[in-house]
Amino acid sequence: MERAYPDMETKHPLPWLNVMVTEPFYFFHILAFFSYFIVRSPASQILSPDFSGRLLRREIQAILAFSVLTIVKLVKEETWEAFIADTLFVAKGFLIAVALALDYHLALCYIVGFLVIYILTQQPAHNGPGSSTQLTPLQLETLLTEGNTTRFWLKFCCWQVEFRASFSSTCIRQSRVFTDLSITYSSKNLSFVTVDLGHFPNAAEKFGISLGVSLAQLPTYILFDKAVEFTRFPPLDTEGKGSSTKITKSILSRHFELDRRLLEYVSAK
Repeated sequence: MERAYPDMETKHPLPWLNVMVTEPFYFFHILAFFSYFIVRSPASQILSPDFSGRLLRREIQAILAFSVLTIVKLVKEETWEAFIADTLFVAKGFLIAVALALDYHLALCYIVGFLVIYILTQQPAHNGPGSSTQLTPLQLETLLTEGNTTRFWLKFCCWQVEFRASFSSTCIRQSRVFTDLSITYSSKNLSFVTVDLGHFPNAAEKFGISLGVSLAQLPTYILFDKAVEFTRFPPLDTEGKGSSTKITKSILSRHFELDRRLLEYVSAK
């Protein structure tokens, strides 16, 4: 596929083990979870047999419940980013509950620790191979006005991992969806690019996107035809709020008629 800015290729992801070690978000969560075993081992030596038995039953119940919920999330979620986010959230809840059974001071420490992790780190967005290109708003505007006027451009506007606002997690959870679509539907007539409004918040107004939490307009997907907006997702209601519909590959494919556009391109070849 032709690229307008080949120097901005999406990087291939690091091996999963390296990601877990090098990404602060994952690394600090791993340390927090394994710290329980460090605390639990010496504590078992001073606890009464009756209390140790009750604590062990609580731990087994927590592990079984967590395993069931993990399987449910694995089947339910469409992206690994969403699965990891949900799994870590559930795991932290169970860890705090078990720590509370051991000692409320330990539970309080975990609560404070997870708050610190939340403030200092952010779950990284999907950075796997794909056919999308990351542009600045100025590059996109130049591309739309000076590029091939017969070409479609599907633009993805999304906060990225640099911001820890609560709504930015939605973009992180859905970051793989757009990449997967670009692999399937990219052609000479339809190109996929991303614009990070986290770096360029002043550009949001130009594209008619609100960054407010309550309006739920992030991520926003816009299809441009000959430099003019053709359609967008999520659709806005009369109050300017975005749709609460869960973003999936099938929903975006239907909304932007990607299958039809791909068939038209193949037929015209």
